[in-house]
Amino acid sequence: MPNVYRQETESIFYHGFSNYMQYAYPEDELRPLSCKPLTRDQSNPAHIELNDPLGNYSLTLIDSLSTLAILASSPGSGSKRERALGHFQDGVVALVEQYGDGTETVLGMGVRARGFDVDSKVQVFETVIRGVGGLLSAHLFAIGELPITGYEPKQMAVKDSSGEETIKWSKSFKYDGQLLRLAHDLGRRLLPAFSTTTGLPYPRVNLRSGVPFYKNSPLSCESEDGQCPAIPPTNRELTETCSAGAGSLVLEFTVLSRLTGDPRFEYLAKRAFWSVWERRSNIGLIGAGIDAETGIWASSFTGLGAGIDSFFEYALKSYIILSGTSAQEHPLHGDYDMEGIDLAPPLRVEHHDPKSFLQVWEEAYAGIKHHLYRGEMYMHPHYIQADLYTGAARAYWMDSLSAFFPGLLTLSGEIDDAVEIHLLFTALWTRYSALPERWSALTGSIEGGLGWWGGRPEFIESTYHIYRATKDPWYLHVGEMALRDIKRRCWTKCGWSGMQDVRTGERNDRMESFFLGETAKYLHLLFDPDHPLNKLDAPFVFTTEGHPLLIPRSARIEQSPQRRKTMPEQVSTQVKVGTCPIPVTSVPFSISVTAARPDLFHAANLARLHLMPTIENLESPIIEFSRDHPSITLSDIRSPSNYTYFPWTLPLELVPFNGTSSAITTRPTYDITFPALPNSVLTPGMLQRVGNGILINGVGGLRLGMIQDVPRSYGGSGAEDLYRVQAINNIPLGKDEKIFMGRDIVSSVVNPQDPNFTRVRDSTMLDIVVDVADLVQESDRDPGTIDELDGPDPTVMQEVVLAGILEANSEAASHVKMALSFLANHVGSILHEQPAKPDPKYLREYLPAITPTGIGAAPVPDVVEASGPDISGAPQGFLLWNSIYVTDENCNSKLPGSIPRQYQIIVIKRGGCSFVEKLKNIPSFAPSRTSLQLVIVVSFDEGDDKGRAENLLIRPLLDSIQMTASGLPRHNPVSLVMVGGGQRVYDIFRHAVAVGLKKRYYVHTQGVPISNLIIV
Repeated sequence: MPNVYRQETESIFYHGFSNYMQYAYPEDELRPLSCKPLTRDQSNPAHIELNDPLGNYSLTLIDSLSTLAILASSPGSGSKRERALGHFQDGVVALVEQYGDGTETVLGMGVRARGFDVDSKVQVFETVIRGVGGLLSAHLFAIGELPITGYEPKQMAVKDSSGEETIKWSKSFKYDGQLLRLAHDLGRRLLPAFSTTTGLPYPRVNLRSGVPFYKNSPLSCESEDGQCPAIPPTNRELTETCSAGAGSLVLEFTVLSRLTGDPRFEYLAKRAFWSVWERRSNIGLIGAGIDAETGIWASSFTGLGAGIDSFFEYALKSYIILSGTSAQEHPLHGDYDMEGIDLAPPLRVEHHDPKSFLQVWEEAYAGIKHHLYRGEMYMHPHYIQADLYTGAARAYWMDSLSAFFPGLLTLSGEIDDAVEIHLLFTALWTRYSALPERWSALTGSIEGGLGWWGGRPEFIESTYHIYRATKDPWYLHVGEMALRDIKRRCWTKCGWSGMQDVRTGERNDRMESFFLGETAKYLHLLFDPDHPLNKLDAPFVFTTEGHPLLIPRSARIEQSPQRRKTMPEQVSTQVKVGTCPIPVTSVPFSISVTAARPDLFHAANLARLHLMPTIENLESPIIEFSRDHPSITLSDIRSPSNYTYFPWTLPLELVPFNGTSSAITTRPTYDITFPALPNSVLTPGMLQRVGNGILINGVGGLRLGMIQDVPRSYGGSGAEDLYRVQAINNIPLGKDEKIFMGRDIVSSVVNPQDPNFTRVRDSTMLDIVVDVADLVQESDRDPGTIDELDGPDPTVMQEVVLAGILEANSEAASHVKMALSFLANHVGSILHEQPAKPDPKYLREYLPAITPTGIGAAPVPDVVEASGPDISGAPQGFLLWNSIYVTDENCNSKLPGSIPRQYQIIVIKRGGCSFVEKLKNIPSFAPSRTSLQLVIVVSFDEGDDKGRAENLLIRPLLDSIQMTASGLPRHNPVSLVMVGGGQRVYDIFRHAVAVGLKKRYYVHTQGVPISNLIIV
């Protein structure tokens, strides 16, 4: 059957291409309903949807050349293959006739222009991926670097009059690199767009005049004084580009640089890519729109689709195509004009390393998976739109462009993730016989009336990649479904139309160039498993426009061992080493693994296929032409299955007998609403966004939206997942955002017996709060202090800390510290002791500590708790204990009897003996306000010196009652806690001036902890 489908895809392509050449060439696109050319909208320059891609340079022909080359390898007789190759060569000849051969000679002048010297303002991104990419791919086919079955350019090589080798195609035409020279001409005309200080290119450029409409560009300034106008004009050109537009140029421009020796393109494309990535948010997400002049995100909206999509694609594919190569030299090192386009900071060495691009992909995917992914508890996995800075949900629609993502996941080896996401897109195609531009997972309907499908290839592209990885026949029938629906709904006498509304079948009068350049291409390769491209053992990639590219061996700059040694270690060490998984083994007595998946109907349910009627006879606009058109068959209007089991082309023998769907997983969701008490009406000031969450200053009228979706690995014990506050009064929260509530607010308003909102004190973890001297005061201390610190004797320190002890991003800071760094102090009790007054020169550290277990464990002192800093981060309140004694393991001898009487805190190193032995070597003492209150053990376990994270702490075991050195039971057991952090934390205590403790409180709902609600 694949051979039949392949022949049908060939018919689809040639029907569109021949009609374009007959009715529209040399214009850009075809109007398939009116059988006329489609050109730029000269009367409305603001019509960017049309004018951005259409550059008045025969766009559809350029976009189709690589598909023509691929079809030239189709199985068949020699004469058929020769005809197919002839179509490719004729297309190249036609293009050269119109735009010349790319030289400065007479032959460089074509019928239409010399090169692409046309007065067209185009989008940089569209011109690179369609124009430059199409020309380069066709050139690689023409010189034999990309395979065409039976085509041997070396055997056709002849020398011209100058002695240069050319490839003789016919008596009248010899190929000598015309397409490459034209690609260089087109690329060179785009360079003025890079005249920004941010490294981000302007979104548009005129192919003849450059960027005169961007008044802040040095290339548009007045030549008389070299100055840009102080006041921007009122009709200022839009400078907003997008992450995809700026960051998806590396593939085409790198190949162009390597083939021509002009390094400017590769350098500028990489600089633009890194300029986007280095502006990512703190949670690892990038936005859609970004201003090319300021580098500021235009909005806080992010997702996977339009404006962002191909940035992720080029991160991974740049790693593939650049693998084993090193960077070309900086353009300034050669004889190349960089005037006006070398304003941004230069690239660093690691920006050229292929592994750096892989690292970007891995970090980007981790952020996507964490913040944008909605798992099986939402009926079936899918991705949403979110806030760039918080990760909070902003919208729940998916666009047709995001259907590329399963294919990209397949290339990265994430097969399981790719398959589950692709299932939903397949169900949507089954429902609409196309993919609408936007569809809402929340409502199950088309979003905002955006129901058109313009022939986009992304869904078919992903189908192709997953089939290549799994060889599951299910994907062949998905491709068949797409093929049948396209033929049934989009066929016209003069080509293939897009659909204005997938629900009604209303068509539009446009055949976009990518329909022939991508959609037909991926369908053909899907149904031709033996195509030479499908077996090519080389680091080639398909660009985001579907053009296959690689760097030929002759143009590769191999990375030398010496250069690899000089690359920064952080690049290579942070990239995980993985392998692509092998295809999943089929279920016994089944043919398709995917058709037998127990969650197949979960995707159908989310797509609402179960609500669709069974359609026995599908109406089609092509029935009247079915008798005299060879590409029309009865299969195009008849389905062997129904809408519920998808794809609708799936033969019944692939449907598992008596198959059972797994239960759809759901997560409990409900609201907790606090009554509006007198004088406690919720006002805007009661909710305050602070750092990584929201501070709640009052609960009257508050509504918390709860969901149980946090895995137990995040903390707590028990079988169920934890709850999370996902919204406050309809304000959505990101997965990592916290909710902070003062302890006094909770205790004064909430009923302690309320099962839906119960405050619980953490009996295991608490925080040790330490005041240490600020490094800026180091010059004020006694120079002899450090010498004293290095001695073997235990020392009490109330001075300053050593350099390097404190780090801004240290893992020592617990989530309580992160919360308190933005909160006002909530004091819940009256001070009954007078601690030392805090000094503003001290820094305050919060160290997670764990309490012991066993019969010898004593409770922590019931004292006034330490306070957190104010919203500005300044320390507040007092720390109770200001006499600290720091010793070693305390295993070999008994401490002097004066130590526990004079010091409130004793700090001991872990190891050397048991915890019980350490306490045994502390002499007896009479409890008082100034005597020993707490023993702190510092753990030096492996990994502790790298941070003070609480997940490294294990509860100390005191397996016997506490004894004195004389062997008698201790009358007043000593409280003990343990902290991690190794030498760094130990040094903090050596320099401590005061110590306090702060207990932790959590809120449970129905006996399950709320993971992101912190009581302070």
